Amino acid sequence: MGDAFIRHIELLGYEKRFFPSQHYVYMFLVKWNDLSEKVVYRRFTEIYEFHKALKEMFPIESGDINIENRIIPHLPAPKWFDGQRSTENRQGTLAEYCYTLVNLPHKISRCLHVVNFFKVRHDDMNPVTDSQIKKPEVFLLPKDSKKNPTDITGPIVLQTYRAIADYEKSSTSEMALKAGDMVDVVEKSENGWWFCQLKNKRGWVPAAYLEPLDGPDESEEQEPNYAGEAYVVQKSYSAVEEDELTLKEGDTVEVIHKLLDGWWVIRKDETTGYYPSMYLQKAGQENTSVKSELRNRGAPPRRSTIRNARSIHKQGRKQISQETYRRNSKKYIQNQRKIRGNSQNKANVIIEKNESEDNKPKAQPAVPPRPSKDLILNRCTESTWRKIL
Repeated sequence: MGDAFIRHIELLGYEKRFFPSQHYVYMFLVKWNDLSEKVVYRRFTEIYEFHKALKEMFPIESGDINIENRIIPHLPAPKWFDGQRSTENRQGTLAEYCYTLVNLPHKISRCLHVVNFFKVRHDDMNPVTDSQIKKPEVFLLPKDSKKNPTDITGPIVLQTYRAIADYEKSSTSEMALKAGDMVDVVEKSENGWWFCQLKNKRGWVPAAYLEPLDGPDESEEQEPNYAGEAYVVQKSYSAVEEDELTLKEGDTVEVIHKLLDGWWVIRKDETTGYYPSMYLQKAGQENTSVKSELRNRGAPPRRSTIRNARSIHKQGRKQISQETYRRNSKKYIQNQRKIRGNSQNKANVIIEKNESEDNKPKAQPAVPPRPSKDLILNRCTESTWRKIL
């Protein structure tokens, strides 16, 4: 394998730490060419020193010789005192800087200076903490602002979830869990894998193993949509459970319920069943390399397959049986057929009525009676009444 390089850098937010003294660090999700994903933490002063060294290494590309040749992005110097407001406001600039940096020519974006700066350090895996001091406060960028890094509306605090069962990780990018563990969710993916952190550990966790602290039901989980959304199967899958579907690549299906554990209820013709969402792509969307790479990861476990799950909630999660999905889906399809049938019948009736009216003989216009001689003499001009004399 060739030298390591960075495919993508995403600013997740920042942390407010209290040890050894109060300070702020930015959180970056770094995606490498070997498909690994690591979270690293950097102070802004470190980032600025890295930026200055990069400009010295590439004076032409930094515009030191000719400003018109500059392609290395600008980065403002740190303030004399960096508080929470300046840390928060700088996120848009920093997100844009990272995006531009990764997309520079390879001699810059893949140089050792860039690679070494974003490599995982010991402090990233084992941050210095003190149990006697406040726990670090984590602020995550809103999802919409990641699409438009220059339009930052403000941070949100990470959500905390509880593990309902033990989970053994199957790869280095995942994180093991014990029942009752409290984790902070950094990123939620609709494929059923969530990026979480627990003390000094970070990694991907199946969403099925987590429950919110405020109730048994997920407020983010959508209601079923029996009208369905068209999706295309990007990877074949053979059913393991009775309520799953076996499909091959290229099949077109309709998604009728998107569940947070990454197993969606889909409809193929009039058959419904579960299918891994990570193997589906919305019809009309382009296939990207990132999506293709994600599909190489195994599908997450389903909620129904978790054994020895211990939930503290008295109520169980709201569950819909596969028979209910099938019955409601069939009822929806039948109603749509009736509506289409009634519309067609109405159209036929209108057409038949128009045709029958066209076949009727048209009424002839009535011929007015001829005016009398006295009427012509009294009302017509001289040239007219002379003709009757």
